Amino acid sequence: MIFDIVLWGGLIVALAVSFKQVDIDNLPRLFNGSSTAGEMAGALFNPDFTRVDFFIKKMLETVMIALWGTFLALFLAIPLAFMAARNVAPAWLVWPVRRVMDLMRSVPDLVIGLIFVIIVGLGPLPGVLALALNTGGVLAKLFSEAVESIDKGPVEGVRATGAQPLHEIRWGILPQVAPLWTSFALYRFESNARAATVLGLIGAGGIGSTLIDAFNSYNYREVSAIAIIVVVTVTLIDMLSQVMRKRLL
Repeated sequence: MIFDIVLWGGLIVALAVSFKQVDIDNLPRLFNGSSTAGEMAGALFNPDFTRVDFFIKKMLETVMIALWGTFLALFLAIPLAFMAARNVAPAWLVWPVRRVMDLMRSVPDLVIGLIFVIIVGLGPLPGVLALALNTGGVLAKLFSEAVESIDKGPVEGVRATGAQPLHEIRWGILPQVAPLWTSFALYRFESNARAATVLGLIGAGGIGSTLIDAFNSYNYREVSAIAIIVVVTVTLIDMLSQVMRKRLL
């Protein structure tokens, strides 16, 4: 009871203290610009698909960035997962590997993307590399936790045959974690399809650069068309992922 009072009381205090910090008191501004909002809404409900072929081409590039980013992330995540799993790797290796994974996850992909834009220039490659690093850290954590939660019986059975550690992983661990790993990877691909759109805003390829150009030129009809294409694409990816999960799991 006391814990609940402290917890919820602390939450209320935190909300009160941060009220001005996040400008909640300026919320009426949202309604003061009603004429501008109405003009924008009118344009958004009247999308301009004149350049639909170009938009679809850029959207496909965004999906390919997400696909390659997720694919490369798997090559980072799988070895890191085994090196970070306490029931597989020695303690002296687990701690530094987990800190590397923390670093990969904690740096936003936009920041990583900006760094790669500076290194390799504008285009899809910075987006691929940014997603690969960030997603690699996320998947490595999820994969390692899946490894730590396995049933020890199959592993001990393989070990009893005199098998090498790699055989223990191949026959004792992978069959148990493969369904979860597949689900995690598919989910991250869905997330990366959305993230790749945002990365385009910093020049990392895809439809994001086209979207920001439309915003900067106040062409809200094109903004609406691009948003519709993004929503449809992400929905199709989600549906495809569900079919793949059912087939693979």
